Amino acid sequence: MIVLIQSWLVDLLDLLRTPFGALLFIPIYALWVTLLLPGVWASMLAGVLYGPWLGSAVVFFAACLGAEVVFLLGRHWLQGWVRQRLTQWPKLHAVEQAVNQEGLKLVLLTRLSPAFPFSLLNLAYGLSAVSLRDYSIGLIGILPGTVLFCGLGALAGDVARFNDVLAGEADGFTWGLRVMGVVATLAVVWLVGRAARQALDDGSGG
Repeated sequence: MIVLIQSWLVDLLDLLRTPFGALLFIPIYALWVTLLLPGVWASMLAGVLYGPWLGSAVVFFAACLGAEVVFLLGRHWLQGWVRQRLTQWPKLHAVEQAVNQEGLKLVLLTRLSPAFPFSLLNLAYGLSAVSLRDYSIGLIGILPGTVLFCGLGALAGDVARFNDVLAGEADGFTWGLRVMGVVATLAVVWLVGRAARQALDDGSGG
């Protein structure tokens, strides 16, 4: 049975390496994001299959597609379920409230910050008053992380080596992204705090 599964996986990876497979990878990745599953491993797999640059392009397009689907689901059809889910993530609920005032810059910063899970963030923005235009533009913020994980996947060259690569020494690019993520996280905290203070001031003034 194990041999059969391994053979099936090899055949699947061979299919995904073809031009048709690259097109097929896009809806698979988009569905992965829609189901709120973490995209790191899938992004690294794209790096193995297509290399760092083509892999990044495929993942970015697929992640944007999945993000738009999740955003629209949260905004139009799953509001009750999303609100219940976000009670487990107070910081995401705070972002959902603050983005009403801060708009695009908060969307961009949260995309750059590793402190906010990509899939759940899509749901939070679906509940907010952010426009679809600002939400879509803000997806540019996932590009650095996309390039990083596709590059790490290409460096690993094999799914079995993912853990080794992730646990290895970080290069300058990786460290730069980490610093950028910390700065973005601090900026998000400041913007959310400012929005909260403004909301309190407006309430007391009313």
